[in-house]
Amino acid sequence: MKAGVLTAVRSIEHQQCPIPVPGTGEVRIKMKSVGICGSDVSIFQGHRPDLTFPLIIGHEGIGHVDKLGNGVNQLKLGDRVVIEPNYPCGHCDYCWQGRSNICVNKRIIGVLETGCFAECAVVPAQFAWPIPASISDEDAVVIEPTAVALHTIYSSPARPGDAVAVVGLGAIGLLVVHLAQKMGYTVLAYDRVQEKVDLAADFGAIPVPADADTAQIAAIWKEARVHTVFECAGAAPAFTMAVEAAPRGAYVVVAGLSDKPSAIAEFGMTRQGISIITSIIYQHPVDFRRTIGLIESGFIQPGRIISARESFDNLASALEMACTGQHSKILLEI
Repeated sequence: MKAGVLTAVRSIEHQQCPIPVPGTGEVRIKMKSVGICGSDVSIFQGHRPDLTFPLIIGHEGIGHVDKLGNGVNQLKLGDRVVIEPNYPCGHCDYCWQGRSNICVNKRIIGVLETGCFAECAVVPAQFAWPIPASISDEDAVVIEPTAVALHTIYSSPARPGDAVAVVGLGAIGLLVVHLAQKMGYTVLAYDRVQEKVDLAADFGAIPVPADADTAQIAAIWKEARVHTVFECAGAAPAFTMAVEAAPRGAYVVVAGLSDKPSAIAEFGMTRQGISIITSIIYQHPVDFRRTIGLIESGFIQPGRIISARESFDNLASALEMACTGQHSKILLEI
């Protein structure tokens, strides 16, 4: 099969690899579409020095089951499925606490093991979710990042009717905007790229000017009585700004994954009563189930964040496009 293999930092190439064979409890999926995630970009750019090459990256994928491993009876050949790419162990202390998102034994395809920038991928059957016929491919392929956004919102004590702010309007930020607006929150959206602010406005958010400075943003958030700030940029300066501009007593939910230190003064943060909450991926299996239900009901249409479609043959150039930060979601057709 053809696979996109990362051989070094910022170097990815198509290679012919053996077609994987599913083991007991696994299924093989003939991939159809895969989204490029911010973490794929981070790995491609070399921000994960703990990883080893070569590695097939990619984890936001849909396709059809084309081979069943022994013991699999909940799926059948031809089923259209979406991959849940984080596999908690189910038996560590954190899984038992209902915190599978920080499982110490968690397996992550496309990061710690072979991913799905390939013609075929093998996954445990319990992490291949059947997609209802009423859900389009465009909505299905972004189920995974939508589950991340849903968990991000659920991590906050804010409730419908409250005002919330979103900083960073990549895929997760835009999906937080979309979900929160549909759920009845008042949403203020900010990004340094005006086109992304405009897209958030199309989702119903109140746009914060892309050229606003921290003091201006603080004034806008204070007037709107922002309860929670969702930091989805994954950049240290964005986190610093989110904390400094947050109104007194506000919560800052950190969903971004910056690998650089921020410049936060503990004194000011503490005196203002700012609470920091972290949010990472989602809880298995409940957040995926909820996400699929919300899409199936027509409540949300997350495929609207797709900004470009590229052939799998153009994987390298598509990753370079993603590195510019101008796109909300690039889709690879395999």
